[in-house]
Amino acid sequence: MTNIKLDWQALQPNNAPYQALFNSVAELSPITMDEVQPRLHSGLTLFCQANLRQPFMLLKAEESDAYLSLLSHTISSLLPKDRPSIGGYYQIEHQTITWHASGEGMFAPTERVAYREWIEAEQLFGNIYTHQGVIQLQPGLIHQVNGGILVLPLRTLLSQPLMWVRLKQMITQRRFDWLSQDENRSLPFPVPSMELNLRLVLVGDRLSLEELQSIEPELANSALYGEFEPDILFHEEDDLAVWCRHVNGVIQQQELPPLSADAWPELIKQATRYTEDQLCLPLDIQWLQQKLESAASYQQENQITERSLQQAEENRTWRHGYLSERCMDEMLKGQVLIRTQGSVIGQINGLSVLEYPGHPDPIGEPSRISCVAHLGDGEFIDVERKVELGGNIHAKGMMIMQAYLISELKLDQPQPFSASIVFEQSYGEVDGDSASLAELCALISALSQQPIDQQIAVTGAVDQFGHVQPIGGVNEKIEGFFRICHYRELTGSQGVIIPTANVQHLCLSQDVVNAVKNGQFHIWAVEHVSEAASLLTGIPYYDPQKEHLLAMIYERIAQANNQERPRLPWFLRWLG
Repeated sequence: MTNIKLDWQALQPNNAPYQALFNSVAELSPITMDEVQPRLHSGLTLFCQANLRQPFMLLKAEESDAYLSLLSHTISSLLPKDRPSIGGYYQIEHQTITWHASGEGMFAPTERVAYREWIEAEQLFGNIYTHQGVIQLQPGLIHQVNGGILVLPLRTLLSQPLMWVRLKQMITQRRFDWLSQDENRSLPFPVPSMELNLRLVLVGDRLSLEELQSIEPELANSALYGEFEPDILFHEEDDLAVWCRHVNGVIQQQELPPLSADAWPELIKQATRYTEDQLCLPLDIQWLQQKLESAASYQQENQITERSLQQAEENRTWRHGYLSERCMDEMLKGQVLIRTQGSVIGQINGLSVLEYPGHPDPIGEPSRISCVAHLGDGEFIDVERKVELGGNIHAKGMMIMQAYLISELKLDQPQPFSASIVFEQSYGEVDGDSASLAELCALISALSQQPIDQQIAVTGAVDQFGHVQPIGGVNEKIEGFFRICHYRELTGSQGVIIPTANVQHLCLSQDVVNAVKNGQFHIWAVEHVSEAASLLTGIPYYDPQKEHLLAMIYERIAQANNQERPRLPWFLRWLG
């Protein structure tokens, strides 16, 4: 296997073949739900059928007005034209209340589909008012949508368990009963119940759905299920056209300026960056709204242009850049030690993504990882784990890395070296296995006594066979190391090693692309640890024709074993 130095064209999606499409996007009509979300649309169609007796549907989607509104509009278009004759009115005489079923009256339904982002029990079930002996019944949302479909976010019901229990019982029993809002007090006088024919769509993320499943396992197993898919894969121009029509629909709904032909490649670039996949584009309504609304502030001639999108993104990056700038200052001032030149044994630049509480964006930064090896009983010490600053996934990556090296060396006896690996100047918890490739290379360097080029940073996970596996946040990690190299002046030999599987996730900033294009910065894609170790040390990992890293480790182990052999008395040394 050989490592691949990436060309600058691989660092961003190639939109050139689709320029003809971008010139005609304005003529494309907005897309419908059945085209962009066919699986979800099929489930909603089934749920809206009049002969379906299942009153509950669970839907994985964002619990926001944008999604709830879209779902309600789609459901409304799928319901049969005929309205059920349901509802009626209450007749009140003194303190005697009677129910009259009819298709008219205060308690007759007024909506086929309704949704609320948040609702209280009084708003949902209605209320009973008494003033100076006069009784008045106020209908709630449940009455207004009786005979139709109600769409509610799960967080609203899970945070109000009494309201959820009552709503579920009423929908299941198909009867609406007037109950006191205070569960410890009953109504002052009886109120007749009424027929209820209501279906409920519960919208939530996976955590909310999991919570519902734990408290309502039977309902969760019997209810219909659907997902609002957050992205769309594209391999052909027709797939891209579908996404463009989806964007046109968002623009039309929000009454925003249209996109110019040169704006589409820039929007696709930002969208690819968001999904971290060059063959995947987001259907996230909120993300698209936010990007388009921000760019509309910089519109030119009543159009959102390429420059509009770039200005909006530059402004957002600048507004969010305080923490990133402070971290960079600490490196440049030497408060955080990161070397970008020279060679050091057992020291390597790993790449991390930091997420600060309350900060909206992940920040990519290099992390100095060091490893020392000394005579011992073969123990590998993970310092982060020892001091309880390492997470479970990090510990798993360390053990996998150790297992690979022990298997690779094929020793007949225990290894005579112990090693200690640590993230230097790390004062918080470390988790994830994306540093296991860097840690393994540092360990190989420490055992072979061969220095690692500090101009190269590394990210990637490894398995027990040494294969390099993909990691997350690859763009932020590369840009984090590029920034420190750029501020210290690019040497032309600096770069980053990434897993080959992450190449399709690349969508780097223009500064990095230009530097790679000009040969000032490099990105290598590797499939096996042997490729990374050879790049970092400049010595072959294994080559029977010349000196290589594994042979150096074997030789050092042999020397250590000879030193540990007990010396014989002088008159018997000829036997040795």
